[in-house]
Amino acid sequence: MMMLMTKPPTLFLTVGLPCTGKTTAARRIEIEHDAIRLTKDEWVKALYGNGNPPSAADVIEGRLIRIGLRALELGTNVVIDYGLWSRDERSALRRAAADRGAAVEMHYFEVTAAEQRRRADQRQAEAPHTTWPMSDEELAEWAAVIEIPTPGELDGTDPIGAPPPGFPTWDDWRAHRWPPSVS
Repeated sequence: MMMLMTKPPTLFLTVGLPCTGKTTAARRIEIEHDAIRLTKDEWVKALYGNGNPPSAADVIEGRLIRIGLRALELGTNVVIDYGLWSRDERSALRRAAADRGAAVEMHYFEVTAAEQRRRADQRQAEAPHTTWPMSDEELAEWAAVIEIPTPGELDGTDPIGAPPPGFPTWDDWRAHRWPPSVS
């Protein structure tokens, strides 16, 4: 009897600020790796149009993560296409993927502030149905809070570590960070 060797699925994480190339890369990864692409902005736009309520965005992210984790369990590659600005978010997803026997590839995207502004303006002018207006103040505020992945996070050599205080497991933290419904 011949045994088929199957490669474990991969969770691809796109990390970066708006207008740095995450979705462009996610679309490429989707095709090159036969992956399901889960892009939060597409869902928020479809459900809320010009609105972008933070509480709804968190729930949508959580729902997409649940779909993505189930796809990994079924052996399908997954691309999570939203900023993942905190190390805790990335650690929770790395742990969840590992718990399902999946590999993780993290991709970090960065451009200069001037290039980011240019891309945001271009996207707003050419495809306003895919984005929201972003002020210079918002872009600067977001740049100040993103936790840039370490080289060890990017290549997978940094240990995941324990979840934040008050959370016995990364699954508990994930459920808190990405609530199941809008409150």
